Amino acid sequence: MGVLNVTPDSFSDGGLYDTFDHALAHGVAMATEGADVIDVGGESSRPGAEPVPTAVELERVIPVIDALATAPELTSRGVRISVDTTKPVVATAAVAAGATLINDITASLYEVAATTGAGWVAMHMQGEPRTMQDHPHYDDVVDEVTAFVLERARLAHDAGVEEVWIDPGIGFGKTVDHNLSLLRHLGDLVAAADDADCAGVVVGTSRKRFLGVLAAADSTGTPGPETTIPAPPVDRLPGSIATAAAALVAGTRMVRVHDVAATVQLTRLYGPAA
Repeated sequence: MGVLNVTPDSFSDGGLYDTFDHALAHGVAMATEGADVIDVGGESSRPGAEPVPTAVELERVIPVIDALATAPELTSRGVRISVDTTKPVVATAAVAAGATLINDITASLYEVAATTGAGWVAMHMQGEPRTMQDHPHYDDVVDEVTAFVLERARLAHDAGVEEVWIDPGIGFGKTVDHNLSLLRHLGDLVAAADDADCAGVVVGTSRKRFLGVLAAADSTGTPGPETTIPAPPVDRLPGSIATAAAALVAGTRMVRVHDVAATVQLTRLYGPAA
């Protein structure tokens, strides 16, 4: 899944693809590089992000989705379009424009998916983007995240959604240790997803802050505390690739990434075909 943020303020690529021409070109480029899904988002969900009015989000994403859904570079390869949104109105309009998957960080839009016939990704997030990294706390992060996404998967299946994915929400209301614990236990989540008749697990670690914290280790290789100034997103590719590899080895069926070409090379080594 290639990330296409048509926003001015996303943490890694905000402002790079917030015009129609740039967004369309980047979506086509990611498809050409080997992405199976292009995930179009018009509202940043970075920590501290403010909500975007519905009209603004629609104006950002619908023309891009409509154009990508009919672009020969995508249709000839069978590349799907997903919409990364929290709003029922945006999700419904996106499916009408050609999206076939709803990527939902609130794990609340399963009825929209059922009504439209789209697939649905249910992600775990503690809190909301504005506040989620203030004081994340869990008694047992693996158990709590797993229970939440499985419960949402059950609700979606009961509502009639045929294609349900679950996502542990790396970086969404989690500390570095929480993220690493979830990654270490991905195999258990994959097994639980299979038992729940889900399409699979989605993992998105690409360029996220916790990788920057780990990359900013001291001279002994010891990561700093949560307050460490992280390495910038441009320096997080090694961690992005390493965690995508770990996810694939654990049985994850979809990884959400900014660096498509590099990750496609990885999947040839560690993906299902290998």
